[in-house]
Amino acid sequence: MNDASSSTHFGFEQVPEEQKVRRVAQVFDSVAQRYDVMNDVMSAGMHRLWKSFTVNQAALRPGMRVLDVAGGTADLARAMARRVGDEGEVWLTDINGSMLTIGRDRMLDDGLVQPAVQCDAEYLPFPDAYFDRVTVAFGLRNMTHKDRALAQMRRVLKPGGKLLVLEFSRIWKPLAPIYDRYSFSVLPWMGRRIADDADSYRYLAESIRMHPDQQTLKAMIEDAGFKRVRYFNLAAGAVALHEGVRIG
Repeated sequence: MNDASSSTHFGFEQVPEEQKVRRVAQVFDSVAQRYDVMNDVMSAGMHRLWKSFTVNQAALRPGMRVLDVAGGTADLARAMARRVGDEGEVWLTDINGSMLTIGRDRMLDDGLVQPAVQCDAEYLPFPDAYFDRVTVAFGLRNMTHKDRALAQMRRVLKPGGKLLVLEFSRIWKPLAPIYDRYSFSVLPWMGRRIADDADSYRYLAESIRMHPDQQTLKAMIEDAGFKRVRYFNLAAGAVALHEGVRIG
């Protein structure tokens, strides 16, 4: 269990751990209904290419079992469900009920009948060595104990199974000033105009800056017991896809 006296970051702010969990939940409750629209606007649709690249790197085959952690509105889960077919499984999970409900409904609207489970990535309610692939897209940075979550993802993977982490990362340094102006001025403005919520998008911008850079996250994934860890920079490093394999 979390130590109530411990603190962590919520964006640039230091807060008690239990307060972060509550405030992150409030952010995603607030943005859930406009989340997909904002993703398209914020990235000029590029997020679809990043997710497509992730699904392709997963190298899925019919019959595979996949766990999508912090899967939210199910962009990855829907694409992966089509790859594994009726004989496969794609478990859509998220700690946030508002996001999970939207994702589950989108799966069903597409005729994809797959399980959806509300759960904490730090305490995954699945047996050891059950999944062939575990994915998490733009969710790891919101987790309080990333090391615990990564260890859980390794636990539920079969030997030879692959983890794929798609997340915002550290942009190419010459572009950083432009990216900062966009993140801290334009992004909250769009959040206010489109989602009627500037504060949540200000937090999202801050959470990106607090997330480990490419090399640091690579080391964290290795520390969790993964082998053959590598990453791909996308959008000049603004986004990176990390991969790791469970060996044994």
